[in-house]
Amino acid sequence: MENNVLAARFKSVVNGQLATPMLLVALLAMVILPLPAFMLDMLFTFNIALSLVIVLASIYMLKPLHFAAFPSILLIATLLRLALNVASTRIILLEGHTGAAAAGNVIEAFGEFVIGGNYAVGFVVFSILVIINFVVVTKGATRIAEVSARFTLDSMPGKQMAIDADLNAGLIDQDEARRRREEIMQESDFYGSMDGASKFVRGDAVAGILILFINIIGGFIIGVAQHDLSFSQAAQNYTLLTIGDGLVAQLPSLLLASAAGLLITRSTKEQDMGQQIVSQLLSNPKTLAVTSIIIGGLGLIPGMPNIPFLILAAIGGGSAFMIHQRQKVATQNELTASQQPSSETSREQRELSWDDLSPVDPIGLEVGYRLIPLVDKNQGGQLMNRIKGIRKKISQEMGFLIPPVHIRDNLDLAPTAYQITLFGVTFGEAEVHPDRMLAINPGQVFGALEGIKTQDPAFGLDATWIETGQREYAQAQGYTVVDVDTVIATHLSKILNNHAHDLLGREEVQHLLDNLGKSAPKLVEGLVPDTVPLGTVQKVLQNLLEENIPVRDIRTITEAISEQASRNPDPEAITAATRMALSHSIIQHINGTRTDLPIITLDPELEQILLKTLQASGEGGASLEPGLAENMHKNLQEATQRQEMTGDSAILVVQAGLRSWISRFIRHSIPGLNVLSYNEIPDDKQIRIVANIGR
Repeated sequence: MENNVLAARFKSVVNGQLATPMLLVALLAMVILPLPAFMLDMLFTFNIALSLVIVLASIYMLKPLHFAAFPSILLIATLLRLALNVASTRIILLEGHTGAAAAGNVIEAFGEFVIGGNYAVGFVVFSILVIINFVVVTKGATRIAEVSARFTLDSMPGKQMAIDADLNAGLIDQDEARRRREEIMQESDFYGSMDGASKFVRGDAVAGILILFINIIGGFIIGVAQHDLSFSQAAQNYTLLTIGDGLVAQLPSLLLASAAGLLITRSTKEQDMGQQIVSQLLSNPKTLAVTSIIIGGLGLIPGMPNIPFLILAAIGGGSAFMIHQRQKVATQNELTASQQPSSETSREQRELSWDDLSPVDPIGLEVGYRLIPLVDKNQGGQLMNRIKGIRKKISQEMGFLIPPVHIRDNLDLAPTAYQITLFGVTFGEAEVHPDRMLAINPGQVFGALEGIKTQDPAFGLDATWIETGQREYAQAQGYTVVDVDTVIATHLSKILNNHAHDLLGREEVQHLLDNLGKSAPKLVEGLVPDTVPLGTVQKVLQNLLEENIPVRDIRTITEAISEQASRNPDPEAITAATRMALSHSIIQHINGTRTDLPIITLDPELEQILLKTLQASGEGGASLEPGLAENMHKNLQEATQRQEMTGDSAILVVQAGLRSWISRFIRHSIPGLNVLSYNEIPDDKQIRIVANIGR
């Protein structure tokens, strides 16, 4: 057992810690020590095989980040090729006078077989390979790497904001957010490394050109001056060897440059490159059909090579017909499945009963028929999972179980529209574009986008529906880019948060009390209905939720209700006492753990006017003079905006008798303003008055 452990550790050390240093030592030895011709043949063959492996790995990789080691591998492969060039140059200059086999069989084969032993042809072929590698592939890959690195770094803030938005909306958890942030960092590191690694390929191409001329000129001088070869014999020997060596080196160089280009031009979608090309290039049979017609027309022109053109036209036309037939059959199957009558409708109609009346769903999401794939797991839809995440997050935050969301299609809606209902009443609706992404303007962007102008359905921000390919550009311009699933899920999350109090029924309240009774039975015993009715407890909890106060601390809430109900059973009085009991939680929810509390106050004269008006109006609520109400609302809105610009919470503190009425007065028109009473401020908080609102 111990021997196995030691062997495993030794293998790990050898593979992980010694492989790279040994490779570097081997490269250094190749530069310094002369290598025999057989060893050169093995190393040249290994270099070609390594380049093929790298190219195929780039093709079959699903995402560029899955091949994050590519820049390092590219550097090692480049160093290997340059070391081989040095080793082959040494043996060519030392032994080139003996003939074409002086530098090994691989170089001889490339010099004799590939270019037919004609050094003029070899020089032309080598020049063409260098032009293709240096001017076309390497230059393009270098430019793409530079642009990708710049856009990746520029889009990082937008991607981080999108992750934070998904996290806040409950679409993802902390682990998923952390994984996405790490992926963004890895992506920026990868493209930054690729930007530098592409310079290796470019430099390698330049080095190949220089080595060619150095070998030819140096070999010619050595052959004529030292080995007494004739002018033509020296040119023949050293040129063939040098060009053979150059071709052996340029082939792996071209493969690596192609691998770099293939890798950085990949889309971020996790799909095999072959599948992407086939699915996107041949998805429309019209493309093949029109191409076949054109090729066939060219094949009918006299003087053209008719047979190749007509054969390709026939193959393309046949392929287009097969693709069209396959798509037609798939469409008919879908239509048949959708029109097939269900077993219930095919049966004889039975007598109507109370069971046929379905209750109204507490939460409903109705979608048009083009949005059905978003909620169908069989078609890859992820919206259902996101909605489950939203329910879990809001339930944990608010303190009670949010009812399930019933999703169904609605043929009365537009194909790309959806609507969100609570107890059968529509609280939100919008139209989306499932084949596009929504770029939301968070307030500061660097340019406009081409697309369909709209507004974010959740928060009303200016937005644009853009093509999927514009995502990176939009994020680099400062936009927050989200997919259709996120748009709908965020809209649903906002509505559920704003109307949580409507979703808290008596059944949910009873569950809260039952769960509390398991840990504190004496607290719940005799509370309902002896001390207070269940409806009053429900009303108090709804009042708290309506002002965005969670009911998670049900123990403190129940104690406050039990204590206050014996003195004053009015739900508003019980709510006020409960808020005082939750004062620390309320302040922390609004202002965090800061000791100082920036507040907005009302002028004493204005408070007295409001108190008198409220007392005179009785239970109907205060009826203010329109000018006074408008002026007070305007001043409160301006003070709230100033607080939000400084990054502080907007908190209005008033007398206890005014708090509930003023909260209802500004709840929907100034949603960012929190209204507290002086009794709800804990003693350990230091008040700092930032604004005083007068008449």
